[in-house]
Amino acid sequence: MDQFDRLDAFLDRMEVDGYLVDAPATDSDQRYLSGYDASDPYVTLYTPDRIAMVIKSLEYPRAKRESRADAVRRPSDFGYSAYGTPADHRDAVAAFLAEFDVEAVAVPLRFPAGHADGLRERGIEVTPEDEGVVARVRAIKSDDEIDSIREAQRATEAAMRRAEDLIANAAVRDGVLRHEGEPLTAERVKRVLQRDLLDRGYDLGEPIVAPGEQAADPHERGSGPLRADEPILIDLAPRDGDSKYHADMTRTFVRGEPSDEFRERHEVTREALDAALAAIEPGATGAEVHDAVCDVYEDAGYATLRSDPDTETGFIHATGHGVGLDGHELPSVGPGGAELEPGHAVTIEPGLYDPAVGGVRIEDLAVVTEDGHENLTEYPIELELGE
Repeated sequence: MDQFDRLDAFLDRMEVDGYLVDAPATDSDQRYLSGYDASDPYVTLYTPDRIAMVIKSLEYPRAKRESRADAVRRPSDFGYSAYGTPADHRDAVAAFLAEFDVEAVAVPLRFPAGHADGLRERGIEVTPEDEGVVARVRAIKSDDEIDSIREAQRATEAAMRRAEDLIANAAVRDGVLRHEGEPLTAERVKRVLQRDLLDRGYDLGEPIVAPGEQAADPHERGSGPLRADEPILIDLAPRDGDSKYHADMTRTFVRGEPSDEFRERHEVTREALDAALAAIEPGATGAEVHDAVCDVYEDAGYATLRSDPDTETGFIHATGHGVGLDGHELPSVGPGGAELEPGHAVTIEPGLYDPAVGGVRIEDLAVVTEDGHENLTEYPIELELGE
């Protein structure tokens, strides 16, 4: 099936001529449909016959070269300035749609309300959709997209190796890890990670380096000194500066000797990861993959949100999510997760959390294939670090 067949079917069902986006390329649906990257808002029209854009003159030459649009127009092509009033913008878009005989469009739910009303005043039928149709279309990755995600994963693993080596080779004084005579802090490790990935062309944002009790909060970014014999949870989700595709990976380390309780939690989390990966295949649902994780944890005596919706410890989040132009996108790998299809790229990230023990999470990134899955993650799973 062509990647846009689903969008064509949606437009047919909605009885509209096309799909219209008015947003900058930071909107992943815009980036996907146009194949173009610009910080200022621009307009992309998708129809079964073509993709067309209207964009400021300063972006026009590059958009003609780099976008996937079959036709690129400027407001001046319709007699309007790109720096005119909102009414000028709406007049230009209405003329742009008329050029392609488009009288009715579907738009994203968050399409600018003023622009929608302005187009209606100019005779265009505008219907907001709440299905997230483009997000569902881009959840199915092409081979090129998978290659971009795989490359991002390799860069992520190289950065993780830097962090692991830094922790493993640190000196220990009074229980605190030290590097070059100074306490090794979560902030320092994060700076190393950010610089490493920036040098590779990736934007890391703010990673998670959460030590000790902080690791028991799944989204705690982490701060302060790293200590021996305590968990250190590192979660990285960088984005390629060129392709804009993400990777995602988590590992949990202990420099020294973990407690028996924590070692057991790490081992059962690894079993949960393996069970989830084994469940990934076309036709399986994200909910079924999530259930495989819950089964392992509950059989081992740990609470999950499935067994106790009010629990604040144990397995307290979904198993995973899609990865692509957004770090979190479709499909869901959790309660209510729909059927998995070839081309879906998903994280598998089981974890156990308890402030009295610390937090453990292990995360791999996999792609659904025609006969199962490919794990894009090559990084080993090791808990104990040290000389």
